[in-house]
Parts: sequence; C-alpha cells; structure tokens
Amino acid sequence: MTSVYDFSAKTIDGREQKLSDYKGKVLLIVNVASQCGFTPQYAGLEALQKKFGPDSFDVLGFPCNQFGAQEPDSEKQIAEFCETSFGVTFPMFAKIDVNGANAHPLYKYLTSEKAGVLGTEAIKWNFTKFLIDSSGQPVARYGSSTKPETLEAPIQKLL
Repeated sequence: MTSVYDFSAKTIDGREQKLSDYKGKVLLIVNVASQCGFTPQYAGLEALQKKFGPDSFDVLGFPCNQFGAQEPDSEKQIAEFCETSFGVTFPMFAKIDVNGANAHPLYKYLTSEKAGVLGTEAIKWNFTKFLIDSSGQPVARYGSSTKPETLEAPIQKLL
C-alpha cells in the first residue's frame, strides 16, 4: 500500500467508503471514543472541520473500544452522541480496532508509516491523530494530549 487512498472503511451508517474519494484533501485521521477524558476534543476537531473544510480538509473519526472500553455503544448511539453533544459534521466511520491482530488495515499502514514515541507502532490511547497530506501520505502523528487547536498551523501549511 502506498497511500491512505488504497484503503476503504465502513461509515458509521454501514456504507463502504473508499478513502480514494478524499483524494486531493488534507486529512486528520483520529481514533475516537465517547467516554474518554479526551472526548471534549470532539469540539476542537469539529472546529478544525468548520475552519478548513471549505479548503479541501476533512477530519475522519474512527471509533475504537480498545482503550478502557470507552466506546462501548453501537454505531447508531455513537453517531447520535457526536451530533447532539458536539455537533459533529465530519465523516465518522464504524467502530474498528487500531491495534493487534484485528487492527483495521488503514491503521496497520498508518502506524507502520508514522511510529509513535520511542518508535512504537502501537496506538497508546484514544484521540491519536494522523495528519495526511493531499497526496494521501502520512506526514505527522500526534498523541492524545495534543489538542486539535494546536494543529491549525500544520494543517494550513499543507493546504
């Protein structure tokens, strides 16, 4: 695989979505959870979507229940929570694993391309962020504690 465009994933409402449909856009791919201490970052992610969306940018949210079982609900419940609690308009996908044998192929690719602290490939927690350039290449990885609003300059640089 040579870019994120080589993958597809199920949307939160069950449709298969080719990531090649996002060709030419800068992306921020994030593993999310509804019951996490970092969940308020949804507001910052939505702010990035609103600010940069018109300039060929999208946040892509991938719910994951691998960290402290903090995403136990169904896709329908997750979608309702995101919309009613944070007004999320960015694309959300079906729940996936981001680590281990059952990790989604997209995340296997992302973690192999952009290792975390001390070279580890594994995702350490919810709200790990991957910044993808407009040619589908991962350019940066940010940990959970990196607030979305601090990513404005790196995003703008790629637009």
